[in-house]
Amino acid sequence: MGRPSRFTPEFKRAAVDLVLSSGRPVNDVARELGVGNEILRNWVNKRRRRPEVDGQVPATPADKDAEIARLRAQVAELQQESLILRKALTQPTAA
Repeated sequence: MGRPSRFTPEFKRAAVDLVLSSGRPVNDVARELGVGNEILRNWVNKRRRRPEVDGQVPATPADKDAEIARLRAQVAELQQESLILRKALTQPTAA
C-alpha cells in the first residue's frame, strides 16, 4: 500500500483541467501550482487515457461533430468581427 497523496482529488482535477484547457506547458502549470512536473504530467496522461475515471464521460461522435460545428461557427463570427475592425482602423476619419 502506497502512502496517502498530499493532493486532494479536487486539486488534481483542477490542475489537469488547467493544463488541458489553457494549452500551456505542463512545466509552467506545475511550477505555478507548486507540483512536481512529472506528477502533473502523470495526472494529465492518466486523464487522457481514461477520462471516465475522473467522472467524465467520453464524448460520442455526434457530440464531437456538434462541438466542431459550434467551433467553426464561432471562428467564422470572430473572423468577420476581425475584418470589420481592421476596416474601421484603416478608413480615414471624417472631420
